[in-house]
Amino acid sequence: MPPATDTSLEKPAHGLVLTGNVLAGIGLKVTSVCVFVAMSTMIKSAQGIPPGQLVFYRSAFAILPILVFLIARRQLAVGFLTARPLSHLARSTVGVCAMGLSFFALTRLPLPEAIAIGYAAPLLIVVLSALVLKEHVRLYRWSAVLVGLVGVLIIIWPRITVFSGVDADVATAVGALAALCAAALASVAMLLTRRLVATERSATIVLYFSLFSSIIALGTIPLGWVWPNPQQAALLVGAGIAGGLGQILLTESYRHADMSIIAPFEYTSILLGVLIGFLVFGEVPTLEMILGSAIVVGAGIFIILRESQLGLERAAARRVSTPQG
Repeated sequence: MPPATDTSLEKPAHGLVLTGNVLAGIGLKVTSVCVFVAMSTMIKSAQGIPPGQLVFYRSAFAILPILVFLIARRQLAVGFLTARPLSHLARSTVGVCAMGLSFFALTRLPLPEAIAIGYAAPLLIVVLSALVLKEHVRLYRWSAVLVGLVGVLIIIWPRITVFSGVDADVATAVGALAALCAAALASVAMLLTRRLVATERSATIVLYFSLFSSIIALGTIPLGWVWPNPQQAALLVGAGIAGGLGQILLTESYRHADMSIIAPFEYTSILLGVLIGFLVFGEVPTLEMILGSAIVVGAGIFIILRESQLGLERAAARRVSTPQG
């Protein structure tokens, strides 16, 4: 999501022709998905580390590849320029809470379930856009959102039945609710980011998020941090670097093709999550997880395609209404 002031990161116009640029954008997007799943795998593997400490390592070490990227692009100086530091702080505070809850969920849930529940965020952003930004959301998108949230409920229902008196694992129940809360907060962070991109560069948003997140996460030290062993330390540093690298790849992907083309490839993460969950953690996906994920992914892709169609219609309307010289 590039800002209007950063022409180097502007997205191209809508189009479904698979040119070299579009294929490059898709490749970068899929690569970013793989890197983010690897990050989640390392976070989940670093057992015994408190969520606040996980957030610190993820944010602090993400700064390294971001700085290297900005230096290579000769954008380091302008990367720190901002007229809205408080807006960055607000966005980072919400993002830290979302990240902490999602990392907590990763330690309590199978990897594919944690990933699938996170898909609720793009659904909830539609709701927030209507309520907060007063955007006009038509029946098609409302229907897709409701169907998608039903899919999320199917995924988490076997986990949260413990609160209804059914014998279940309390830890996974709390993890499922944490993942759902993380998705809700992530949608708020997306909303705040939408407002930032109107005046701020993407590089600036990413850089300040990592900086502020690292500082905010340090505030969780009194809640109990542990000294990581060498294996945990390597996983945490690797997760941070992967997070920064994944963000760069994601940003670069939108330089080559429109979001409506690239966004559906986000859902390849569920396939990777199932594969890694089985091979690394011995997690076998449940029927509820498979069914719920299929519903959520279907709803998400429908919303993306609907947004693309509306964008084309609005562009055509503007061309018709523009006086010809």
